[in-house]
Amino acid sequence: MIRSATLKDISALVEIENACFESDRLSRRNFRYLLTRGNATILVAELDNVIAGYILLLFHRGTSLARLYSIAVSKAFRQSGLAKQLVLAAEEAALARDGITMRLEIRDDNEPSIRLFESLGYQQFGRHLKYYEDDADAVRLEKRLVNNLPAQLTHVPYYQQTLEFTCGPAALMMAMKALDSSIKLSRQLELRLWRESTTIYMTSGHGGCGPYGMALALHKRGFPVEVYAKEGEALFVDSVRSDDKKEVIRLVEQDFLDEIKNNEIKIHYHRLTTVEIIAALDSGAIPVILISSYRIYKEKFPHWVVVTGHDDKFIYFHDPYIDEEKGKTVTDCVNMPILQKEFEQMARYGKSGQRAALIIYPQHKGSST
Repeated sequence: MIRSATLKDISALVEIENACFESDRLSRRNFRYLLTRGNATILVAELDNVIAGYILLLFHRGTSLARLYSIAVSKAFRQSGLAKQLVLAAEEAALARDGITMRLEIRDDNEPSIRLFESLGYQQFGRHLKYYEDDADAVRLEKRLVNNLPAQLTHVPYYQQTLEFTCGPAALMMAMKALDSSIKLSRQLELRLWRESTTIYMTSGHGGCGPYGMALALHKRGFPVEVYAKEGEALFVDSVRSDDKKEVIRLVEQDFLDEIKNNEIKIHYHRLTTVEIIAALDSGAIPVILISSYRIYKEKFPHWVVVTGHDDKFIYFHDPYIDEEKGKTVTDCVNMPILQKEFEQMARYGKSGQRAALIIYPQHKGSST
């Protein structure tokens, strides 16, 4: 019988964990947290009142992505098909929570597990170098759980922001690389883009990047770009309390706008709709969108993401931020699926419902980066 785990199962779960893994083990405390407060599902296989194995799923808040974090079967019950049963049960559990894509990492030397998942329809989509405590590499696999929704995904290379305030430059870099493979992604470029497009102030720390400065940075590098923004108050001005800082943000934005006017960059003062996002993707362009992170991280800060694809129900995007403190990896942050109607609600920031987006087109030849 496969059922949901309870707190009474913790001792058995720890025993299986310690018997099956030599490193990267989950502790009793980990299991307790996951069962009580974690955004997770743990299923156990119980045979004759004995816990024979378990499987652990993690869910990414606000999206339709499930991550198979761990699976273990006691030695006495291996070669019985139990691991396959656990995986299939986990897929049903993911679907019950509106998960349409399952992802996982496996040690690249664990050939039996890789064969199992590939036999169930999982496909390799990348590697994670030195992922485990012993520096072993991980193979990243995924499976689409809803087969009647063929996703139209653009190949967008992933780049993780290296500073808490550089989500905008990281998103731009991913879009630029997708449109021009010769672009070299580096921290130097990330910081250069930030310097060119920062608002100077935002919340209590370094300034974020607004759409006008980002558009100018793209234009400088020969990428045609269109800006979508809400006309009126300067973006991010409500994120600071000081009148002096508010005035600086307004002056910076006006300076960007003056330069945009001189360079004839088109600005649309209306919301970028899902239909327009899909049309842009289908035309070969890459949308970069400002969202409120609250629906994903339960923290109210503006955050730039790059849209990578769509299907009949979902929008997919790369998130340059990896919440490593909560055990997230790049596997959780690439091609993240979210319902189209949820994405529309997410693509706004602040009390006044500020919106900002860029549509980036292939660059003109002969431009520098």
